[in-house]
Amino acid sequence: MAKPGLLRVLAVIVYDFLLLIAVLFLATAILLPFNGGEAFTNHKIFYSLYLLAVSFFFYGWFWTHGGQTLGLRAWKTRVLNSEHGVISWQQAFIRFIVALLSWGLLGLGFLWIVIDKNQRSWHDMASKTELFLDADNKLK
Repeated sequence: MAKPGLLRVLAVIVYDFLLLIAVLFLATAILLPFNGGEAFTNHKIFYSLYLLAVSFFFYGWFWTHGGQTLGLRAWKTRVLNSEHGVISWQQAFIRFIVALLSWGLLGLGFLWIVIDKNQRSWHDMASKTELFLDADNKLK
């Protein structure tokens, strides 16, 4: 099966990030009444953990239910496990955490796609998942 290149992966990331921002705005709006309508400060660790959890469930839900976020769908790409099936929540969690670490190291985990002979990122390798092109929407 064909694999997406780095530029397609980056396009998916940008697309999904824009959607995630909207989801995080909504998540914040839901939480504001519980904070007396005041803005959250950097000193409130709960808020940061809340946004991190919302982000994980945003990606995790799509990855475990069909293998496509809206960005993956728009760019005709799908994340699947080694048997070409939908990934588990455990794999989604590992994928999410390692992707965060990849970004923390200046995106090196994503750039690894260019070096790896199977075009896998660090989070693909750690979670035993892979991205595949799904041009005809035939992968399940």
